[in-house]
Amino acid sequence: MDHVETFKKGALISQNPASATSLLDFSEEEKEAIGREHTHKWSQPWQLYFLASMCSLAAAVQGMDETVNNGAQAIYFDKDVPTQHHFQNIQGLVVGAPYLACAIIGCWLTEPLNRLFVRRGTIFTSCVIAAVASVWEGVANTWVNLFIARFFLGLGIGSKSSTVPVYAAECSPVPIRGALVMMWQMWTAFGIMLGNIMGVAFMSLDRDISWRLMLGSTVVPPLVVCAQVYFCPESPRWLIQHGKIQKAYANFRILRTTDIQAARDLYYAYVGVEPERKINEGKNLFTMFIELFTIPRNRRATLASWIVMLMQQSCGVNSLPRYWRPWERAFSIGSLPYQPSSRLIRRDLLLFTFPFLAITLLWTGFSFWIEEGNETSKKRVAMVTKGMYLFEVFYSPGEGPVPFAYSAGCFPLQVRDVTMSWATATTWCFNFILSFTWPNLVDSFKPQGAFGWYAAWCIIGWFLVLLLVPETKCLTLEELDQVFSVSTRKHASYQVKYALRHLRVWIFRQKLEPLPEFYQSVERLAEVADKASKAGKEEERGA
Repeated sequence: MDHVETFKKGALISQNPASATSLLDFSEEEKEAIGREHTHKWSQPWQLYFLASMCSLAAAVQGMDETVNNGAQAIYFDKDVPTQHHFQNIQGLVVGAPYLACAIIGCWLTEPLNRLFVRRGTIFTSCVIAAVASVWEGVANTWVNLFIARFFLGLGIGSKSSTVPVYAAECSPVPIRGALVMMWQMWTAFGIMLGNIMGVAFMSLDRDISWRLMLGSTVVPPLVVCAQVYFCPESPRWLIQHGKIQKAYANFRILRTTDIQAARDLYYAYVGVEPERKINEGKNLFTMFIELFTIPRNRRATLASWIVMLMQQSCGVNSLPRYWRPWERAFSIGSLPYQPSSRLIRRDLLLFTFPFLAITLLWTGFSFWIEEGNETSKKRVAMVTKGMYLFEVFYSPGEGPVPFAYSAGCFPLQVRDVTMSWATATTWCFNFILSFTWPNLVDSFKPQGAFGWYAAWCIIGWFLVLLLVPETKCLTLEELDQVFSVSTRKHASYQVKYALRHLRVWIFRQKLEPLPEFYQSVERLAEVADKASKAGKEEERGA
């Protein structure tokens, strides 16, 4: 009640942003702040950018944890694990241990950890786990001990990868929310680069100490995040969910330029949280998970989400750094470009990029047929480098950022709490499968066959996306319900006709009439349903 007038203005702006300022006595400062949201959208309080930097560093921690192991495992296994029948399996198991832990435990800890420790506490806990695991890895004396340390590391990676993007989204203003959330992907790639740099930096030291320093070097970034996170405000949305309205408003005032913007965003968040809280009343995590598969609309969204997450790993992206060891070839793929494409997130991007991913993987694999020699080795390095670079160019706007954004947006409110856990568990599960099988795959089929295997999966992914993954960009919840209520058979049939029409128009240059729109608007759908209902009643009367 201390801010009644401010909340009146905030509510008016949320209901009618275009003309609200003419309805009440808004100050010139308030009018200017509201207008600058569109003309100077990056003009935000420094506390918001401090929060964004913390989230970015947390992403870099994850990327570094993923790739710093590449050089260490090569040195460690070459020296300390004797060649034996199960050598490749042991190597793959140790490399993939964090991803196994993420898939079966870490990602599913997200909901209880957030309930106990809130968003900041979960980020702090996950980074403490990462720091402890880094030291543990560095002092491990057997491969079993190293496996346990890396498995423990995965418990932190899973909850962090699910919580940080949600925390960033809940704290960011609408005009730049997408860009700040997509920073997760870019800074994960930055961490991947740091991990490769650590491999190069310590490779010239004694073998007994070099791999330990590589693994132990990852202790620094998570400690910085732990120190930084508690200078950030808590998620206002979480506070609203738990009835702490005063604290939520205080935190919004930190993250917004003026009090009226804080009041408006509090109103928005409250209106969004209340229906969600009523829908989920009495439900637990297991109940919401079951609803992903028992309700047809959710089941189709679950299948589509599973496909894009499956292909994020099955396209072979993580096979590149694990095979091409920079400390052996004096080349670091950590410098490959990764540009988040928040404006281009759509199904069409996947359909466009998958063929190029297949081509570049074949390019990379076939380059290993160039014979080794003083001159030919340089040619091989050049060809493989180009293939890997071009792969990342097409991966970056497609299978890199799309799966997380798609999974977060295709489900209804009542199961939204478990969708991020489902999505991250899926991608980490297949990351583990790739890590575990890659050494045997290269040993059995050579680099040519191994890269060719993932090229084939890119082609399979193209057909899966075409037939089973609907478009979700810029659709409301009601429109998404309509999209995922269409049977899979009807959707696949239409998409085949659509693809064949494009082939005939753009390749064979035929002039064809456009196909009728597959999805109608929600309003038009309601009219059709109403007419059908009336017609049915008239038929019943006639009978």
